[in-house]
Amino acid sequence: MIEFNPDGSIKLPDKILKQKRGNEFRMKNGLCVTIKKEVVNDRSPKKCILSVKLSEKFTDDSFVTKVYSQFMNASEVPSKLSKKDKGEFEVEVGTCFSRCKDCTKLVNNFREFLDGNVIEIQGSCSFKGQGRVFCYEDHFE
Repeated sequence: MIEFNPDGSIKLPDKILKQKRGNEFRMKNGLCVTIKKEVVNDRSPKKCILSVKLSEKFTDDSFVTKVYSQFMNASEVPSKLSKKDKGEFEVEVGTCFSRCKDCTKLVNNFREFLDGNVIEIQGSCSFKGQGRVFCYEDHFE
């Protein structure tokens, strides 16, 4: 059932509200990165933008270029990193057959570098990934 706030907006479920508050807390008080995926052009030539926002606790943002350069050395997709503001970067991901795979690799590189402190927002990206849950019976007898 849908509930409404007094101002007419839709009331968010408690689970989503709790997650949103947790993400805000992580961005204010911890070393965390928010990555928002947006599809800019869904027709050929396809192009996506990853908006990378650092939390307030970061004093040095040089790790972003370090993680990005490691990604560039191992990826097929053409991409470009640009700094928008203090603590805000934008990665433009160009058209390539492995665009979504390489984009996921970049997000995972940030996740690995920051010990999992990455908040990933799907935005207009429709890529779901493998989505398979590990099942012991599938791999072992």
